[in-house]
Amino acid sequence: MENSKMIAGLVGPSMLLAGALVLLNMNLFPGMVAEITRNPLLVVLAGFITFVVGLAIVRVHNRWTKGWPVIVTIIGWICILGGLLRALFPVLVAQIAVRVIQVPGILPVAAVILLALGAFLSFKAYRRGS
Repeated sequence: MENSKMIAGLVGPSMLLAGALVLLNMNLFPGMVAEITRNPLLVVLAGFITFVVGLAIVRVHNRWTKGWPVIVTIIGWICILGGLLRALFPVLVAQIAVRVIQVPGILPVAAVILLALGAFLSFKAYRRGS
């Protein structure tokens, strides 16, 4: 449980920040994604960083048990997979991102999911007791 709380204490606030970033800057995202498509190296670097973060999480927390800590494990594996895809297929991932960002309502939904998951993990990490 201690590893779960430690990782949730890092991932939760990071997801809160990401959700707030999306929510407060929705008008900038189409331009940012368009810029990334012109520079696949940014996608590769983001992929490498995401991959390493996922490996770090799974290395210390590969627990498939009942309860909230499994969310930490799932996030680790999602980071590994997402990082691999970005690093190995940067142009394809950028093209998909351009199409996805054009789906009406996708950004607010993504922001709410990030905020909710980040708040949940932060609560679990920083509350007293287990």
